[in-house]
Amino acid sequence: MKKITVFGATGLLGKPVVHALLEAGFEVTALVRNPQKAKENLPASVTLIKGDLADTSAIRKALEGAEGIYLSLSFEQTARPSDFIGERDGLQNILSVVGEFPIQRIAYLSSIIQAYQGFQWWIFDWKRQAIQRIKATGIPYTIFYPSSFMETFPERMVQSGRILLAGTPLVKNYWIAGADYGKQVAQSFLILSTQCKEYVVQGPEALTVDEAAEIYRAHYSKRALKTAKLPLWVLKTAGLLNRQADYGYHVIKAMIEHPEPFAAQNTWEELGKPTTTMAQFAQNVN
Repeated sequence: MKKITVFGATGLLGKPVVHALLEAGFEVTALVRNPQKAKENLPASVTLIKGDLADTSAIRKALEGAEGIYLSLSFEQTARPSDFIGERDGLQNILSVVGEFPIQRIAYLSSIIQAYQGFQWWIFDWKRQAIQRIKATGIPYTIFYPSSFMETFPERMVQSGRILLAGTPLVKNYWIAGADYGKQVAQSFLILSTQCKEYVVQGPEALTVDEAAEIYRAHYSKRALKTAKLPLWVLKTAGLLNRQADYGYHVIKAMIEHPEPFAAQNTWEELGKPTTTMAQFAQNVN
């Protein structure tokens, strides 16, 4: 397998996978809304196809010549159930045409916390359905269930010189850097043939979100950071009027409460052990 089409290549977690695939020798094609902007964020060797997940003709064009697919889809934080959603409607569009091409493997980025049972949430329901839809294609698949990504700090949690936290964490999360995860994805495409595999993706350290925030704050050198914490009920109340706050409440509650025992030994043995610590990651953030 040499040619892989990536959906979600320019996203927070798509970019490190694209880089790792290229470094491993794969040819990468990406479906992007804005090719000019994508050129600023992706290596020049990536073949860019203009279009979006609502356009099956663009999806078909992106799949021409592809042997593998990598899916890094998402739900917008302000999405309503009636909206067009990449990880639901876009996925359905991809799967509706995938049988027209000689695809040998579908790899999909899921999440550990989608299995959280502390509440019923339509987004987690659809994430679980996405897994079943991919399995139903009959194409060999790889499902990745990552823990918490370190990139969440600089991209989402740090705002105006503060690390924004909410709630009291009850569990430790195995934080992983996107670059380490990308290498695991690339390795999976290198070693797997007809097997269907599911991998728990966890980093080298188990830290509560508060512990991770303190390490990040202590080792981030670009500016002094402070931490600010809200009670979780405040975020829940805000979510009654604001969809982004509602999204944040559900994700944070699942993240700080969903039990996360170490379960990545097999992943490390087959795909490589992550090495980046939170301190190292914070030191290298631009």
